[in-house]
Amino acid sequence: MPLLRMENITKVFPGVVANDGVSFDLQAGEVHALVGENGAGKTTLMKILYGLYGPDKGGIFINGQETSISGPRNAIDQGIGMVHQHFMLVPVFSVLDNIILGEERESTPKLLQRLYLDKRSLRARIAELMERNHLETDLDRPVRELPVGVQQRVEILKLLFRGAEVLVFDEPTAVLTPQEIEGLSRTFRELTAQGKGIVFISHKLDEVLQVADRITVIRRGKIIETMPREGATKAKIADLMVGKPVLLKVDNPQAEPKEEVLRVEHLTAADDRGAMVLSDLSLAVHAGEIVGIAGVEGNGQTELIRTIAEREKIISGEVYLKGENITSWDVRERREAGIAHIPEDRHRYGLLLSFSLADNMVLGRHHRPPFVGPIGWRKTKAIREFARSTIAAYDIRTPGETTPAHALSGGNQQKVIIAREMSADPILLLASQPTRGVDIGATEFIYKQIVEAKLQGRAVLLVSADLDEILSLSDRVCVMYKGKIVYEVARDQATKEQIGFYMMGAEHGDDNE
Repeated sequence: MPLLRMENITKVFPGVVANDGVSFDLQAGEVHALVGENGAGKTTLMKILYGLYGPDKGGIFINGQETSISGPRNAIDQGIGMVHQHFMLVPVFSVLDNIILGEERESTPKLLQRLYLDKRSLRARIAELMERNHLETDLDRPVRELPVGVQQRVEILKLLFRGAEVLVFDEPTAVLTPQEIEGLSRTFRELTAQGKGIVFISHKLDEVLQVADRITVIRRGKIIETMPREGATKAKIADLMVGKPVLLKVDNPQAEPKEEVLRVEHLTAADDRGAMVLSDLSLAVHAGEIVGIAGVEGNGQTELIRTIAEREKIISGEVYLKGENITSWDVRERREAGIAHIPEDRHRYGLLLSFSLADNMVLGRHHRPPFVGPIGWRKTKAIREFARSTIAAYDIRTPGETTPAHALSGGNQQKVIIAREMSADPILLLASQPTRGVDIGATEFIYKQIVEAKLQGRAVLLVSADLDEILSLSDRVCVMYKGKIVYEVARDQATKEQIGFYMMGAEHGDDNE
């Protein structure tokens, strides 16, 4: 009898069948991977399991007994927990307070539960969980001071403290170093040895094949196949996800760097709160090469890109484009000089979601011919013709150029941004998290575009939390830690383990435990 069974689940949203008669089961003591493209229906299915949605049809069975799940609290009460990609922690609270948050009603006698918590006994319970599952951390340390991998331990401890037997992990390795990913794999083995069941959602097929006992592929709301790990391959899984053969490795010939395009010298900068985010950072990128920036998120990568693309809060240092100091230039001046930018948050910084694709395609050039006439009137026909040709050239799946950007899938939204930036004929491409939240089919396309930019003689600065992406695309890899470049290596000499070592700050004697 499976620990969990979801039977014939159907969920319909206006105009979309998100889940179409989906059946999925999880055995005690196994890791069952759920994979599919964006919009395939896997997130909807797990939200139904966690009580965030109710199914239109179908049933959920726990240990053979049918149940209904009215919300996340009810899911937890029935032994189902979820570790979200973006952690649900209170940064200023201690680890202990984050773990016990919301448990006041069970932890003390009724007459006293509003007055105090018996933290001594709670601490003892949590200490026992940490030891049993090898999830040790400092219970008194504020969460905001913890590395990402340790914050994830806290999320797992929260669920174990509440008695979860089914644990759902949504893209759990997206921001982890290789060492932290190995630590998570050990945690999976500990949990399954205790009879717990794990649902593992991931786009990273290498990790799926490493940790999963079974793999289920979902496409367009339907289960395509469930297979054991033995005999499964990345190519087979990718083909089932997309419905056609997928090239998993992009052809990326050795760079032939030419003249220097970008130089950043001794850059020091602060964020909006005045906290130092870049510290005496120097970097150069040449035409015809891709320089990849690796690092755990929050170590200054975002601010580095913004400092180059726009005027961030620079305290000292300079930014040069083809030898010219552009430190004081505004965004428009930089774009017109040849800087293109694929931002890390496409919704917040890359698109006007309520505007048409045609309008989004010309952002940044909307004030210049051929899109305006001599006295500043918009030339709607020219804008639409340009959008139609660009949509075809970049294989953007849309009903037409007048469709609002919010109506497209994440992968197609990303294609719109790439099409707009590349069609401006830039000399420098800043690509920040270019495949975040993008499925494997769109990822293949984006990789080809980035490599093609290099082959056309453009300089590319790539920032990504995906170390496989960095190693696949970059000619040189730089590691950022606490606002500095702490390591630089050529692609043919780079290893995941060494890069991960510097990403964690181990060379600096930092305590990441």
